[in-house]
Amino acid sequence: MKYITTRGWFLLLSASFLLCSHVVRVYTQKSEGALTVVENTDDKGGEGEVVAEDEEVVTVEDEDLEVVQPTEEWQTLKPGQTVPAGSHVRLNLQTGEREVRLGEEKLKYWTQEHRETDESKSSFNFDELKRAMKKMKEELNLESLASRFRPLEELKKDMAELDLLMETDVQILRRLLDQMNSTNTTTEQRLSILLELEYLVHQVDNAQTLCSMGGLPLILDGLNSSDFRLQESSAFVLGSALSTNPVVQVKAVENGALQTLLTTLATAESVSVKKKVLFALASLLRHFPFAQRHFVTHGGLQILSELFKADGGGVLRTRIVTMLYDMISEKELISQAGLDSVQDPSHEERVHQYSQVSLQGELLEKGWCSMVPQLLQSAEHDYREKALRALLAMAPVCLDQYRSNAALAGSLHSLRLQYQEIIQSEMILGEESGYFTELVELIDALQVKMQ
Repeated sequence: MKYITTRGWFLLLSASFLLCSHVVRVYTQKSEGALTVVENTDDKGGEGEVVAEDEEVVTVEDEDLEVVQPTEEWQTLKPGQTVPAGSHVRLNLQTGEREVRLGEEKLKYWTQEHRETDESKSSFNFDELKRAMKKMKEELNLESLASRFRPLEELKKDMAELDLLMETDVQILRRLLDQMNSTNTTTEQRLSILLELEYLVHQVDNAQTLCSMGGLPLILDGLNSSDFRLQESSAFVLGSALSTNPVVQVKAVENGALQTLLTTLATAESVSVKKKVLFALASLLRHFPFAQRHFVTHGGLQILSELFKADGGGVLRTRIVTMLYDMISEKELISQAGLDSVQDPSHEERVHQYSQVSLQGELLEKGWCSMVPQLLQSAEHDYREKALRALLAMAPVCLDQYRSNAALAGSLHSLRLQYQEIIQSEMILGEESGYFTELVELIDALQVKMQ
């Protein structure tokens, strides 16, 4: 058994004392390094020498500390010196001095070029940095710098004025209607106003606000204008305001919009005006049986019939047929909904109002059973689709005329062959033919009814 000599006890106690002192110093400086005791194997330390190593050192921000740039060799740190973060620092327990060298990670990439660069760097202190900053402030001309910016009070005043210019939609509508009602407003200005209104009335609330401000009469006056541009723009604004907006639909009927639209449709010469008027008329009649009944009783189908016959391109014909199909489908859907056991309280009233719209009887009387098939002669597939759907919807009252119409039977037969060929070609090419398959199904359904 080996015993520890008196000298050994003395060395052990000394090491413990120095180690505790270093721990207190490290924590006092708020260092986050991990302190370990290792056996020094360097030539400087000697065999068996005990040293304390600090794996990571956080330097203290002291104005008078000199920064020591570590190298790959151990250097002794003097009082008042500090090292960069990440340096490898140890406490020599034999001499009581701190020593520093590069951290392990940096030491791997240490080269002669790094040595020369770091040796050329000089130390600095915070007094010099303070003096340099003070000099920079003195060199700055603060008066000239302030002259580049506006005073805060002036900026606040400008911001307040900008806030006054922020208009709500209601304020914009009021301003536009006032300009529209002014006798000094030119035609070009009115066109610009109508363009802005059309954008605004797409919102349901804005369209209703337009009515409450008395804007509908101004729009209807534009339909009576001699300038076709004002007629077209006014009809566009009216149609946009009426779309899916029951409140505006009621207000429009109360202001005589239906009669104004029918008159404009009968007298306008421009096709573009007629297209926009048909858009406004369809928006007014949609899901509004009261307006549909007045449309039929006030000769609306007769006006559409004359327009259909005069249209050679098919654009107006398609719009007319689509509008008629929508009106027939609405009434049919209401009738089907009446078979449900659960109904809303207003259902009976809607059924009653739709029952007063004698649309299909008027279609038969006004010759629509022979006019709609003419749309099948169009080269546009979309036009043909609209015609087929309308013919199916009109079949309950037009079936006898369909059967006696040889041109209709021939058109259906040729169209079916044409679409069958298209479907086969697309199947060979691996393309989808769902749209043309649907057209063939419509033709088949109509042919079955005609048998």
